[in-house]
Amino acid sequence: MFRLTPAAAEQILRTAEVQGDAPSLRIAAKIDEDGERVYGVGFDEERENDQVLDCEGVTILISPRSQTLLAGTTLDFVELKAGEFQFVFLDSSEPGCAPAGGCASCGRGSGCK
Repeated sequence: MFRLTPAAAEQILRTAEVQGDAPSLRIAAKIDEDGERVYGVGFDEERENDQVLDCEGVTILISPRSQTLLAGTTLDFVELKAGEFQFVFLDSSEPGCAPAGGCASCGRGSGCK
């Protein structure tokens, strides 16, 4: 299941408020030509066959094509360097996927319904 941390949800809700968007966030994933997983994120409206999750007050939309690739993935908002914050995707199937404490399996991520 896809997960969203409270820090990521807070930042998404802040951005949605500033932009005047509804907090429906589309998360997408695909495999590029090099075999690397590539992620996309943006505010969007629900489409037919989307998986719709409620994560920390944010509605997450995932298309059928991305559902398998996003299973076990957590979206977090972290400080990479002093004062430099960024969204990061953590894939629980990859060893060492998260710094200091692990991925969603360790309770850092919030479950989505």
